[in-house]
Amino acid sequence: MILVTGGAGFIGSNFVLDWLSLSDEAVINLDKLTYAGNLENLSSLQGDARHVFVHGDLGDRTLVERLLLQHRPRAVLHFAAESHVDRSIHGPEDFIQTNIVGTFRLLEAVRTYWNDLAESEKSSFRFLHVSTDEVYGTLAADEPAFAESHAFQPNSPYAASKAASDHLVRAWHHTYGLPVLTTNCSNNYGPYHFPEKLIPLMIINALAGKPLPVYGDGMQVRDWLYVKDHCSAIRRVLEAGRSGQTYNIGGWNEKPNLEIVHRVCELLDELRPKPDSSSYKTQITHVQDRPGHDRRYAIDARKIERELGWKPAETFESGIRKTVQWYLDNAGWVQHVQSGAYREWVAKQYEGR
Repeated sequence: MILVTGGAGFIGSNFVLDWLSLSDEAVINLDKLTYAGNLENLSSLQGDARHVFVHGDLGDRTLVERLLLQHRPRAVLHFAAESHVDRSIHGPEDFIQTNIVGTFRLLEAVRTYWNDLAESEKSSFRFLHVSTDEVYGTLAADEPAFAESHAFQPNSPYAASKAASDHLVRAWHHTYGLPVLTTNCSNNYGPYHFPEKLIPLMIINALAGKPLPVYGDGMQVRDWLYVKDHCSAIRRVLEAGRSGQTYNIGGWNEKPNLEIVHRVCELLDELRPKPDSSSYKTQITHVQDRPGHDRRYAIDARKIERELGWKPAETFESGIRKTVQWYLDNAGWVQHVQSGAYREWVAKQYEGR
């Protein structure tokens, strides 16, 4: 079996669902269930003995050590993280505690467990750390995409906390021999995405008749990766990645934010037209840019294709259509995640900008 941290969040829950749809290998799912962790994402697994959910904090070393000894996983996949740049600007301490201190405590618990394994189990064990392209900083329009050798230059508290966690994982490999793998992905989108991020926020606000807030001129460029492609890449890295190596995972879809918002509006115009036949684009509103907003990210994903034979299955057009349709088909899920705390956050983030 495998142990997953953060398996009730956006990427983690998609991974768990995909894993159990393709394999009978059990998953121990440890999640703290902060605002973005949602057990409803995993409702289809209710009663499935292959999925063991544990409500707890990855920073609780006693709990993690007990789970490791009880379940004897062959791998630990570390998804759990505070991941929203805007939240890190307003309150960086949670990011330091979860992404840095939490990762440190998890590594120490795993190292203790790994040291006591039989030699055959030690050699096959893996600790896979899921990270972000934001550790690399920002790119000018004419600069080459981020390769795995690119220097770390994080520009937000979130990115800095993830860069620190990447360094810890690397150090535990080189100092202690822990067999680790690190993946740095581009912007994910798809089902179960908490609606503080760009694409789900635009879909939900559009349907509610609310403004569609676009930072600055909207020409910040990101590489977009459909979440299920990301999950397949992680499975492939776990299966065949070389211990100690980093693999960048991208969708080969560099697009400015404003183009993304326009495409979401066009799909909603087609799939859920307004009664007056006007376009959802009329709701777009440009707001003050956030502090230190990186201008461009781009992932060079040639290493994972060259070494492991992985490349994304979805184009942006196919992925974004599936995503918009999912939100239209899952209004109940959307309603449930829009708690009072979420509404307060959106008001705090965008009012007065």
